[in-house]
Amino acid sequence: MAAGFPHQQLDCYPLAVGIARWVQAQHFPPRCGDLADQAVRASQSVVLNLAEGAARGGPAGRNHFRIALGSAAEVSAVLDLVDLPDVAVRRAELQRVGAMLRGLTR
Repeated sequence: MAAGFPHQQLDCYPLAVGIARWVQAQHFPPRCGDLADQAVRASQSVVLNLAEGAARGGPAGRNHFRIALGSAAEVSAVLDLVDLPDVAVRRAELQRVGAMLRGLTR
């Protein structure tokens, strides 16, 4: 068995962490504070549910992966509403995370 936690073996985990850190560092336009808060919470949810899902495994783990997928979709929707730098790169990364999460939910 590999050292560390199970989520550290997932290819999508470092991508999700990078996206969450990027979202937290962004300066959202005025009057979009609610979207900023939602994007931060949703991006953190992806990371945390990946970790918990990998640790639990089985049906409970797949449920956490489904929740992470929903949170990734939520982050993507925020990026559709707000013009931020490097959004195309982050959207592509989110799509990769989403594809991997769909595979983990099966």
